Amino acid sequence: MPLSSRMPDLAEFEVILAIAETGSIGAAAKNVGLTQQAVSARLASMEGRIGVQLAVRTPRGSQLTPAGVVVAEWAHQLLDVAHHVDAGLASLRSDARTHLVISASQTVAEQLLPRWLMSLRASAARLGTPVPELTLTATNSSHAVADVESGTADVGFVESPTAPGRVRSRIVAADELVVVVAPDHEWARRPRPVSAAKLARTPLISRESGSGTRDSLTAALKRAGCDPAEQAPPALELSSAAAVRAAVLAGQAPAVMSRLSIADDLAFGRLREVSTPELDLRRHLRAIWLGVRAPPAGAVRDLLGHIQTMQRLQRGTAGA
Repeated sequence: MPLSSRMPDLAEFEVILAIAETGSIGAAAKNVGLTQQAVSARLASMEGRIGVQLAVRTPRGSQLTPAGVVVAEWAHQLLDVAHHVDAGLASLRSDARTHLVISASQTVAEQLLPRWLMSLRASAARLGTPVPELTLTATNSSHAVADVESGTADVGFVESPTAPGRVRSRIVAADELVVVVAPDHEWARRPRPVSAAKLARTPLISRESGSGTRDSLTAALKRAGCDPAEQAPPALELSSAAAVRAAVLAGQAPAVMSRLSIADDLAFGRLREVSTPELDLRRHLRAIWLGVRAPPAGAVRDLLGHIQTMQRLQRGTAGA
């Protein structure tokens, strides 16, 4: 049940206990770091709230009434518990700032987080602040959401086409999917772009169900007018970007992959990009957490703030 409106707050309990311990309002004021007028006002507020006189002024100071003696004893017990809770919360804040469990989709875990986390550690060491103990699990987007919802992870990173409705989120980076083939695949020599309909009808080397890359492709095909129910089943279904890349290099079939994960392969010609102008394959990468709109205080907020600063500096350098 909720507390009644007549329940005094902790600051008022501190005042009545200080009066009980010192025997005067003036001495109590020094004890709690307030003016004598402020202590008198809090005492009057407490008496008005509960409807009982707690202290009377005498030539020798202030004396508690019988009711005041009882309330002062309760105040002692209540404030003792409050101090224990306060110390416990401080311990939780310290732990939250120095230990961080992360669950991230593979693109973010493999291509972005190592740089972000090493930069965070370097910044903490430079500033003399505690260096967080970091635990990172690479998974797919649906599993990252489940880890955050269950409390297994403090923060997650996903590449799903939409923000998960069950958790809070913030965009932290941008990415683009690319249709790729091996250099000897027929599409590598194709003079015309591949249409959205043809890509949908083609069995692809694909990530597993629940992967953000797979979900993002399905969403892009749907926006282009392709019915997801008519999309061809995968030629191969694999659980990691590395396995997809290896299968494409073997010439098995096309695949849709993150540009971040295959930038070197494209630059050196190990994979060939296939033009698909009908598809918008750009996507946002998001951080996710439970609770209120702002990221949780501590290591989660420190990490996301650091990422935001890094991205802002990177945009500034790119625009210079």
